[in-house]
Amino acid sequence: MRIKIKDININYTVNGEGDNYLLLHGWGANIDLYKGITNNIAKYAKVFALDLPGFGKSDEPEKGWSLDDFVEFIIEFIEKMEIKKVNLIGHSFGGRVIIKMLNRKDLNFEIEKVILIGSAGIKHELSFNKKMKIRTFKIGKKILSNKIVKKAFPDLLDKFISRSGSSDYRNASPVMKECMKKAVNEELTNLLPEIKNEVLLIWGENDTETPIEDGILMNKLIKNSGLVKIRNGSHFVFIEQTQYVNKIIDAFLR
Repeated sequence: MRIKIKDININYTVNGEGDNYLLLHGWGANIDLYKGITNNIAKYAKVFALDLPGFGKSDEPEKGWSLDDFVEFIIEFIEKMEIKKVNLIGHSFGGRVIIKMLNRKDLNFEIEKVILIGSAGIKHELSFNKKMKIRTFKIGKKILSNKIVKKAFPDLLDKFISRSGSSDYRNASPVMKECMKKAVNEELTNLLPEIKNEVLLIWGENDTETPIEDGILMNKLIKNSGLVKIRNGSHFVFIEQTQYVNKIIDAFLR
């Protein structure tokens, strides 16, 4: 289904009947990746899922959005769907958006239970090696941006940039690169103790994108939370161990 929010064409799905659930996907993903979760919940509830702006079949925003822009977008979507009570499920970047939204005091709807799977939101201190990589990248970019160098080697700067940064960053458009930079540079740890909702944290013990230590910290700081660590699970544990994850979700929700 299609809907226009903030002048952006958005792709979304609705399945099932009953209590309302909204799933927010991770960075670089789309709603198709989460069908194992949404199809299962749709057996006993109504599940909304949408491709966030710039992902899947949804259009990009015109400029680089901040995390608050994504929160405002989700709020408008929920209001347009005329949802008064909603349960939220977020993976990775989707969890980051949810954490920020849970701290809003002016919502026209009620957020009930929350599930965060390998959620982003913890900002890590950069290691010495990481700092050196960033410093090297900035120096290299500055040198290769020189007019004389660019004229002599017109493709060198693009090749240098394409080999630097994470795969998510390299594969993103200029607008989405800006969105990503704004999101990862915002620290959300201080918001976690203010969350009053009942929160289930699901984490793969071998997650290298959002390490298990993030889940342990969130569990410590969110008062009404529980953490399930899944052995041999990665950042995409909900795909690797779909049935097991669904059993955990069902037990929490039902």
